Amino acid sequence: MYPAPIGVFDSGIGGISVLRALLAALPEERFVYAGDSAHAPYGERGDEYVTARSQAVLEGMRRTHGIKAYVIACNTATAAAGRVLRDQHTDLPIIGIEPALKPGALATRTGRVAVLATHGTLSSEKFRVLRERLSGPVEFIPHACTGLASAIEKEASSGIQTHTDALLDQHLSALGPLGTEPGQIDTVVLGCTHYPLIVSRIQQRTGPTVQLIDPGEAVARHTRDLLAAHGLLATTQAPSLSLELLDSGDGQALSAAASRWLDGVASLTKVQAFATA
Repeated sequence: MYPAPIGVFDSGIGGISVLRALLAALPEERFVYAGDSAHAPYGERGDEYVTARSQAVLEGMRRTHGIKAYVIACNTATAAAGRVLRDQHTDLPIIGIEPALKPGALATRTGRVAVLATHGTLSSEKFRVLRERLSGPVEFIPHACTGLASAIEKEASSGIQTHTDALLDQHLSALGPLGTEPGQIDTVVLGCTHYPLIVSRIQQRTGPTVQLIDPGEAVARHTRDLLAAHGLLATTQAPSLSLELLDSGDGQALSAAASRWLDGVASLTKVQAFATA
């Protein structure tokens, strides 16, 4: 019997950026990734809707795959549903993700940090509390990148970058001056898991002196530590099929994203449809 897999969940392909970090940090583990693309995007939905979908996916993954831990690789779902899921599934380690404000505050030298995220994340109570907790000399400039996550999803299937690039130009120009001079934004927090998938194009537009903060590696480290604390780390190498991909939609974008952004791991994946209540 192989160890139970770790479940990873996002509304679509964005969580691939977190999954990539998890695979690097936990090479002996098995993973099952669920993209709820039939009900995406989450970032422009209400909390009640996102919570209901997050509950349905978690219950489905427990029922069909017997997961031993659950990584919510979606900032919007973490903000809306993280606490509810932990209250309902007290026996399951659940790891969420949030905009990396503290690392951004530690990294900045000009004291101005932009936070790129969805409207759902930036309007959440969780984000408000997180921001207030770090009140001090650092100024956070939140910006809702409306449409960007959806554009990245579409690009994964079509390969066409035009719309994504136009949105990138629009949202980054709205931030104002970027750079290391006084008054400029020198640090940008990537507060949606879709955005690290195109990090090189974001960096091209911000310039090399602007620091981009991606929380994926921190989530992977926290997952490893939490599994160790619960005695759940795999002790033997994962079988050849160490990753299974599930999608509530047609799976085209997810399959393309895995091939594009998971490098050699893509050959170990298969996409299956899943249905949730």
